[in-house]
Formats: sequence, structure tokens, C-alpha cells
Amino acid sequence: MSASLELQIQTLPNTPGVYQYFDKNDVIIYVGKAKNLKKRVSSYFNKNHENGKTRVLVKKIAHIKHIVVETETDALLLENNLIKKYKPRYNILLKDDKSYPWLCIKKERFPRLFMTRRVIKDGSEYFGPYTSVRTVRVLLDLIKELYPLRTCKYDLSQQNINEGKYKVCLEYHLKNCKGACEGLETEANYNDSIKEIRNIIKGNFKESLEKFNKMMMIAAEKMEFEEAQKIKEKLNLLSNYQAKSTIINPSINNVDVFSIISDETHGYANFLKISNGSIIQSHTTEIKKKLDETDKELLELFIVEIRQRFNSQSPEIYVPFKVNLGETVKVTIPKLGDKKRIVELSERNAKYYRQEQFKQIKIVDPDRHVKRIMAQMKKDLRLKEEPRHIECFDNSNIQGTNPVAACVVFKDGKPSKKDYRHYNIKTVVGPDDFGSMEEVVYRRYKRLLAEDEPLPQLIIVDGGKGQLSSALKSLDILGLRGKIAIIGIAKRLEEIYYPDDPIPLYLDKKSETLKITQYLRNEAHRFGITFHRNKRSKSAIKSELEQIPDVGAQTITSLLRKFKSAKRVKEASLEDLKNEIGHSRATKVYNFYHKK
Repeated sequence: MSASLELQIQTLPNTPGVYQYFDKNDVIIYVGKAKNLKKRVSSYFNKNHENGKTRVLVKKIAHIKHIVVETETDALLLENNLIKKYKPRYNILLKDDKSYPWLCIKKERFPRLFMTRRVIKDGSEYFGPYTSVRTVRVLLDLIKELYPLRTCKYDLSQQNINEGKYKVCLEYHLKNCKGACEGLETEANYNDSIKEIRNIIKGNFKESLEKFNKMMMIAAEKMEFEEAQKIKEKLNLLSNYQAKSTIINPSINNVDVFSIISDETHGYANFLKISNGSIIQSHTTEIKKKLDETDKELLELFIVEIRQRFNSQSPEIYVPFKVNLGETVKVTIPKLGDKKRIVELSERNAKYYRQEQFKQIKIVDPDRHVKRIMAQMKKDLRLKEEPRHIECFDNSNIQGTNPVAACVVFKDGKPSKKDYRHYNIKTVVGPDDFGSMEEVVYRRYKRLLAEDEPLPQLIIVDGGKGQLSSALKSLDILGLRGKIAIIGIAKRLEEIYYPDDPIPLYLDKKSETLKITQYLRNEAHRFGITFHRNKRSKSAIKSELEQIPDVGAQTITSLLRKFKSAKRVKEASLEDLKNEIGHSRATKVYNFYHKK
């Protein structure tokens, strides 16, 4: 396996999707679906395949492309579309050319409901597609039990009914139909049933739930338990039914979808092509910014270039924001519904592509990755220089007992654990977080200055305005204010506070800058609380032994060195105690724990 192929596999996302294998001539040779793209694709290269055809396939793979989707069902449908379009060599024997089933509410007076594999644009409503014919049949059976609908193909116009052109059939006598053909059911009543059916198909069961329960209860009261069980089984099967798929939708046809995600230096643009209601093509690429181009400028260039490259003649495009492409193409900015979801799918693919590029850079060129992160932090936190060296402080105490503080150090965005430091608070009495922060910051930087050690570019204190002000007092005393950037991060809403600025900064919850800042804060808390717990635990053990009359610190140290804990000292025999600390002191310890 080539290095580039190995790198691609390492950075695949752990999400549902469809993968495409290309040979050295850039021809698709296999299309597959996956619940987890990374695991599935890796499995081709991690084991020896018994099937000779699979071994040949793996040898021919030159590079991989993938499309991220929301669910495994969507992956199955998209795989089916791509196989039909490209007919990859290694898929031909595995797939037939069948279409997936749909439910159709026919556009006619007294509409019929039936299953079909053909979507005809005659104004009828189509729901699906479904990956299981069984699900469709269960759904149809349940609807027919609840709502008697006609199954005949008669033209039930008002004129034909008035003229008595048709007569009721066996379905009417079996109570499967209410006889609309003879005018025994009104059109309004029939359409009310269709409205409820539409809700059931979409997965909105609230309005019909009472009817289901009522049917079961009536059957149970009549002692018709088999009938009640049948309804219950059908409802259980129905609960596995998924309403709509974003991947196939007959209302969206012959459309190009574009989206873009960008950062300081690059844009990541995605293109989806939809034909006959199905996604048949996806392409994502990286665009390097030359100047300070906006997302709008980048996307306009990308759209023109991609439509030329793939010779797209689609009369309409969907985009997340307004773009200028002239009068020949209709530009739509969807606000909700299926069109909006398809744009979000495009954005998701662009986002995952960006993440994969970052992962690849991190593996191949870690220095470039660090530079990008540092540049991003400098911009987001409004710093004068890149924060290559960051220090974060946190206090820990319980109602003022055993107060401690911790300082953690990050260099180039990564923990430098050899530089971590613990502090016992010496000058503060009681639960005073502000005083503790002032003391520990002063001690830390007084020492760094005395030892001529390098100072950080950024100090982070865990807390809001109070802790930040306390830390600033120490920097003022040391003459370091203005020489080191300092911020406070409050836990509740992750506000970033700056000196002399009452309005906090709120970073994007998904930004890498906030994630690194939170990592620093959490690491300082973890490091400090561990030290605090150890100190509190030792204090508790020692305080119990200190209660023994006429037993000093040296004796306690000897006992703990030998028996490891106060509990073992308590359980020790008199002879064992004598061997360690002598007859007189051993008797006092033994009698303390064994008083009557």
C-alpha cells in the first residue's frame, strides 16, 4: 500500500457514508457503503482475503474518495445510485438494476394509495424510498385496516358518480371500502383520511395514536387477543420505519448543490450533482487563498470552474448564501425542508474534508499544523504574538482546608508535563480564591525572573473577573503587566475576560482555539485536584494517628512507613507494633485502638 493511500485511510471519518475506489487511470472500480467509513475501508487492507477477486481489487486501488451521509439507510440508497450510474467493474456481479419501492398517493379524485418502483411526474405524491419492501407492505396493511380506501382504478368524477356509472364491488361488502363509486362516502371525509395517512407515512403518529390504542383496547375487550397482538406487532415493525431520505427525493431534480467552509488560509468547497431526484456525483476540493478573499468570491470561482469541468447544464443551483452568476442560472438559497437538508449535507462533506486535510497535515507536516493552530489562536484571542508558550493556573480547596494551586504549561499547543508545578498556599487563610491566585502567580513569575527562565506569551487563569484582577496585581508588582498577555476563562458560558474590558469574548463552541483553551483549563483542574486529594488523604491519616496521646511525628512516620495506612496500624498486633516502635509507645498505640 502506498504512503498516500495509507494517509487517506488514517484520516477517514468514523461516520456513515459511501466510499469509491479508483484505479491508477482514475476510473471507479468499486463503490461500497459503510456504517463507519474508517473501519470498513481499513478492513480491506488489514487482513488477508480468501476471495481472489477481492485481493485483485485491493491491489488495483490507487486512491479513495468518499461521501459522508447522515444514516446507514442513506448510505445504502446513495451506493445504489452510484453503482447504477458508474457500473464499476467489481460491483456488476453484486448488484441488480432494481429500483427501491415508494408509496404513492395518486393525484386524482378519491386518491388511491399503492406501492410503486416508478416515480412518474404527474403531480402525485411519492414517499420514500424504502430499503425494505416488507416495511412498505406492513405500512400499507396498517393503513388499510385503519382507513378503508378504494383500490379500483375508476374515474370517480362527480359526473360519473351522479350518472351511476359504477357499482360497489366485493371490497365494499368486506368493509375495506366505503363505496365512493356510488356516492356513499363524501369527498371531504375521504380527504380527511388521506390527510391522516400522509401524517402516518411522514412519521407523525400523534393524531393517529389514539386510534391505534382504541383498536387494540376494543379487540382486547372483545377477547380478540390475536387481533390485538397483530396490531401491536405491526406497530412494532412500523417503529423501525424511517420517514424521508435526503439522498433521493423526486421533488429535487437536475440541480447542482455547492457549499464552502473556510479558515484563514484555505477554503474547502463541495459539489453535489442531483439528477432524477438522486445524488449521482460528489466532489470536494481545497482552494488556497491568495489575498483576503471572502467565501462568496471563492464559491463563485468554484461554481464556474466545476460546472465547466463536469460540463454541467443544470438550470438551477442550491447554495448557502447569495452568489452572482449572471442571468442564465437560477440561484436558490433554501431556508427549510429537503432543499435545506441537501445543502447541509454538502456543507457536512466540506467540513469533514477540511478535518481530514488537517489530520493529514498533522501526520505529514506537524510544523505546518502547529503554525496554523498558533496563527488561529493569535487571531481569535486578539494577541500581539503567537502563544507558543502558555501557562494556566487553578486553585483547589474544600472550605479553605488544604488549599493548593496548580500551574500547567503548554508548548506549541501540547502539554509540557515536565514543566507542570504544584503549589501549597502559604499566605492565605480560609477559602480565598482571589488571594490564592494572587500568591501563586507572584511566586511563579518571581522565580522565573530570578532564574532568568523564558516567560510565557499567554497566561490563562481559571475564573472570571475576580481571579483575573488578582493575577494582574501580582504582574503589576513584578513589572510584567503589558509584557505578558493574560486572560480569564469562566466555566459557566466559557466567557473569555480581558484586563480592563468589562465585556467578555465568546468564541465559537467548535473553534480549535476554544478547545485548546478548555484543554488547558481542564488539565490545570485535573492536576490541581489530584494534588489536593492526595494532600487531604495524607492529612486525614495523619490526624487520626496524631490523636494518640504521647505519640510524636517521628513515631507516626515510622508507623506509616511500615504499615502504610492508619487502618493497618489499627489492625496490627501488639508484637508487630513493639518490633517497630518499642514496648512503651507500642502499648500506647495498641491501647488507643483497643479500649473497652
